[in-house]
Parts: sequence; C-alpha cells; structure tokens
Amino acid sequence: MEKNRPIHLQEILFGSSDKAESRRISQLVKQGTIIKIAPSLYTSNLHDTPESIIKRNWFRILAAQYPKALLSHRSALECRPTPKEGHIYLSYTYNKVIELPGMIIHLQAGPPIMEGDNSFFAELYLSQQARAFLENFQQSRKTGEQSRTLTREQIEERLESIIRVKGEDGLNAMRDRAREIAPALDMEKEFLELNKIVSAMLTTKPVRILSSSVGKARALGEPFDPGRIALFELLYGALAGNNYPDYADKNTSRAAYQNFAFFESYFSNYIEGTIFEVEEARQIITTETPLPARNEDSHDVLGTYKIVSNQTEMSICPSSPSELIDLLFRRHAILLSARTDKNPGQFKHINNRAGDTEFVDWQLVMGTLKKGFDWYSLLQHPFAKAIYMMFLVSEVHPFLDGNGRVARVMLNAELSCMKLSKIIIPTVYREDYVGALRRLTRQNDPDPYIRMMLRAYEFSSTIYGEDNYEMEKYLNSCDAFKEPKHGKLHF
Repeated sequence: MEKNRPIHLQEILFGSSDKAESRRISQLVKQGTIIKIAPSLYTSNLHDTPESIIKRNWFRILAAQYPKALLSHRSALECRPTPKEGHIYLSYTYNKVIELPGMIIHLQAGPPIMEGDNSFFAELYLSQQARAFLENFQQSRKTGEQSRTLTREQIEERLESIIRVKGEDGLNAMRDRAREIAPALDMEKEFLELNKIVSAMLTTKPVRILSSSVGKARALGEPFDPGRIALFELLYGALAGNNYPDYADKNTSRAAYQNFAFFESYFSNYIEGTIFEVEEARQIITTETPLPARNEDSHDVLGTYKIVSNQTEMSICPSSPSELIDLLFRRHAILLSARTDKNPGQFKHINNRAGDTEFVDWQLVMGTLKKGFDWYSLLQHPFAKAIYMMFLVSEVHPFLDGNGRVARVMLNAELSCMKLSKIIIPTVYREDYVGALRRLTRQNDPDPYIRMMLRAYEFSSTIYGEDNYEMEKYLNSCDAFKEPKHGKLHF
C-alpha cells in the first residue's frame, strides 16, 4: 500500500475466518481507521453512533452473518425492523436472540426456503406473501414489537389492501397459494384462520369474525382508505377543543349576500383555471346567459353562483353520512350541469390525480366520505367544522371534476348556516391556499392549513356592502385580483 494513499472502505466490515482478511481487519483497528461496534462487526464511520450505523445497514448485516436466513412472520410483511425497538424476525436453522446496538435479531428454527420465497438482499431471503400471512396466524405469547406476529387487526388491514390494489382476484390468488403450501409448512391450522378472514372480507362468512374497522367496512360493501382516515383524524385532533373567532356575516340583506356570492363564485372558479374578467362574469350572472364562445366555463360560474347565492341552500348542513352524500350529489349536479361528460351528480368511476398526488381510489370514495364524517360530527366550532369539511371533500376528490368548487361550497355552507362570514380565497392568496393543502396532504402538518384558513376567514369578514362595484373596488385595494407573484393580500 502506497504511503498516504487514501483507503476506501465500506461503512460496515465483518470479521472473517480467513486469516489474511482477519489480519487486515486487525491492522485497520490498530490504525484507528475502523472501530468494533459489535461482535464480528466493524465500521469505518467514526462519527455516527453504532445504533444509527446498524439501523441503516441491517439488511447487509443479516445477509452476511446469517446466510440463507428468511425474513419471516411480521418482518416478512413489514420488510424492516420494528420502528422503536428494532426487533427483526428470521426463520433459520436454530433459535437464538442476538442483541446489537439498535437491533434485536430473533432467529427461529423453522421450515427452510421454499419455491416462491423471494431473494431480498444477497443471501437474505423473504417469505412469499402467502407464507408470511400463514406465519402471522401462529401463536405469539408476547405483545407489541416483541411479538413475532402482527395483531389480527393489522393482518386484516393488509389483506384489505390486497383487494384495493389487486382486487378480489388478487386476494383469492394469495389464499389459493396459502392453501397449496400450508401442508409443507405444517400450517394447516393457520390456513383455516386465514381462510375465515378472507371469506368474511369477501362476504362469504359472517362479518363478526373480523376485528378491524377497515375489514368490516370492506365486508359490508363500503371499504375506505385507511391512510386518508388517519389524516382526517390528525386534522380533527388539531382542531378539536380550540377556540376560533366568530366573524358575523355582515351581508345580511339579499343584495349584500348576492354581492358576496358573486365574488365567491368568481374567485372559486378562477382558482380552478376558469378565468374571466370581472365584468364578463358580471354579465354572465346578471343576464344568466353564457358567453357564446365559452358555454361550459360560463355555466361553471353560473352553477356555482346559483348555489352560493341561495341563502336557503347555504343553510343546509349534513347531520348524517347519507345526508352528506346527498348534498354532494345535488350540489355537484347543479355546479357542473353543462359538463355532461363529467357525470354531474355522480361520483367518479375512474381514479384521478393532481400532479403526483393520487386521490382516493374511486371504489373507496363512498366509504371514505362516510367514515370521515365521524370526525366532522364530533367537532363543535363552526369554523373547525367548515375547514374540516372542505378538506374532507378536497382530499377524497370524489368527482371527475369540480371537486375544489364543491369543497368550498361545503365549507361556506357550514359558516352561512350559523350566520357567520363565508370565506373567499382570492387569486392573490391562491399559492398560500394550495401550498397549505399540499403540506397537510403530503407532510401530515395541519397547522399551516389552519393558519391559512383563519387569515382567509378574517379577510373575508371585511368584504360587505350593498353595492357590487364598491365591493369590487375594496377587493382591488386588497390586491385580491392580482396573481400571487404580483401582489400580497392585505386588508
């Protein structure tokens, strides 16, 4: 080795029975180039903790130190150590528990690798899906992360996800494979349990067998998106029990209410890309006549206005999941009446997305809305209920088109029915609005969304008057009509 020549080493090195390699390792230790962090385990990383090094190299360690081991039981479904305590479960040739910094390895004597099991990394293998589910129906005396098996509820949620991704045929195919391999694994009893759960989910066995809410919903024909329900619960937790302002609606007369509704409709469509000059929108609404060259866009503005200018309609809020669905159907049918290709008044029949955000699967829309209603019904303050409702509809995205506009209609009905100021999202505030929604969806952070809506609520409470042109003048003074890069909302 040339003097001062840099040595390039892997982060993880292993002790070896090869004498030459063993001497090399010993020399590197003496030089201080590497350090020992566990039996037969060394690292060239002299800065990070042994725990963090082992956690990010867990699969390399297992593959090198336990060749032909099989990630099994819960580890075969989770494909990683447990998040808090770092337990990992493997089928091997003997039983042993090995504790390393950041990871506890559970070796369990069990059936060897069989046809259909998967290569995971180098000589580390992974139980095939059918085998993994059978393994998770074995008995475990321990609980929590020390249990080698998932809970019944967790198993059901994973089975339900197979239906969502691969359909009922996919779940049946997995069950058929489990039936085929159960005798070779001596897991016929476990297959009987698996078969009961699958049959219940496919409604050929009694629903009472099931433990999880997502499994029961699937069996009852109203499956929901569990990830979205967790997100709605998160928003509920951030809203529940807090005090919010009560900005009274100052647009109490018919004329004032309709003036506000005009700009409410104008901005709600503008934010979705249906762009008119204010005077064009005013002409469409006052004459109730679409512009000849833009019939569908004109009807979008008219449809939105027809709903939000109707004080009776905007005083209706859902008191049950079925009423929520009926309201969504009715309001969407009015809003998109001219766009027959978008199935007005009907939920989507194909999936939709915005950028890289995939919205709720069309088959899960009904169940997700109804399950999401639970948290809405528990909220007390009108503002909390309003912005929860808007996010619920926006996040589910139940229609082919018009989801944002319908969501904002539902938002403002919650406020209007309590005689509070409705909320306008002006053009200049669009990026704040979209960014806060995205932050909640992608980063599970509800605080920017709540703050953004509170500011929009306060701003909107300052918009009132009997004169439509005076209201427009005030909105101009707030930079409301400007694009975000050309202005900033002030009032």
